[in-house]
Amino acid sequence: MSGELTEAVVAAQAGDEDAFRYLYRSLQPGLLRYLTALVGADAEDVASETWLQISRDLPSFTGGEFRAWTVTIARNRAMDHLRRQRRRPSLPVPVQALSELAGDADTAERAGETIGTEAALALISTLPPREAEAVLLRAVIGLDAETAGRVLGRRPGAVRTAAHRGLRRLAALMERHDPADQPATSESTTPPRARTGRRQTPHAEPADG
Repeated sequence: MSGELTEAVVAAQAGDEDAFRYLYRSLQPGLLRYLTALVGADAEDVASETWLQISRDLPSFTGGEFRAWTVTIARNRAMDHLRRQRRRPSLPVPVQALSELAGDADTAERAGETIGTEAALALISTLPPREAEAVLLRAVIGLDAETAGRVLGRRPGAVRTAAHRGLRRLAALMERHDPADQPATSESTTPPRARTGRRQTPHAEPADG
């Protein structure tokens, strides 16, 4: 945990509201992207539940990786939400939105550069669940393999492998949707209307035994 984050946690535990706001501003963007991939349009509601629990349980936090602690809470709230809904929600993605992604990607590193976009999150939601969560925790939240493994209940090596495979698969998906690969037509200058499809989002799988 970075020095500034550590200091903010200690201050927030002592009741410093500015420190808690700093924690929120630092962690909320990544948490919201992660939750969007898990629960779709309900991410804001689940994030609110997450921060309510964080504020309630913060005094009992005794150290360690604070980001991992918050992600674990968010993941648990998301799983509770999905159990209540008894569904795996899907995220509508306009096909034209995929043009925002770089189309010349052929490496996992290039894929990782675009993960913050809505279209990239939608593509991540099509990955196998284990790969999707590994990519989100490693590339979006910024956890190392050991910490992400503790969140997911998996071995660090398994998390590294899943994240690598997911990023490679994501790069291939982005290349497949490269607008430059589409045949050009001279019959009309009107851009095609975007269609929306529904893609399944990942759900957590049971921890490795």
